[in-house]
Amino acid sequence: MRQERKEKFTIGIVAEMYKIHPQTLRLYEKEGLLKPSRSKGRTRYYTREDLERLEFILFLSRELGVNLAGIDIILRMKDQIEELEKQLQKLVEFIQRELSEKYERNEEIKSIVLAQRRTVIKLEDILSRDEDKGD
Repeated sequence: MRQERKEKFTIGIVAEMYKIHPQTLRLYEKEGLLKPSRSKGRTRYYTREDLERLEFILFLSRELGVNLAGIDIILRMKDQIEELEKQLQKLVEFIQRELSEKYERNEEIKSIVLAQRRTVIKLEDILSRDEDKGD
């Protein structure tokens, strides 16, 4: 099996592509927003995935005016959501396999139902309703 070579870009190329100063990329790396790979000579190399992340960072910064601390929080939440989505997909695949195996063995399949969605209600709303009933 042939190992696929990932396309890599140096800091100068990336800076030119996105019209940003190389120092900005170094700052993003220092802040932990980007994690380019390094060669043995310590040259930074950015992959397509790094560029996609950079584009999202630049969108947040340029278009939405989010500061670095906000970008960090958003990226961490985005990473957590992606990880949860992967775990959820694995759970769905597991359930599908289990149900399929039970069906093939003619075993009883108990139904799966969706739980009622919960809503958040402000305490003030509850208290005002109670006051209205008391009048």
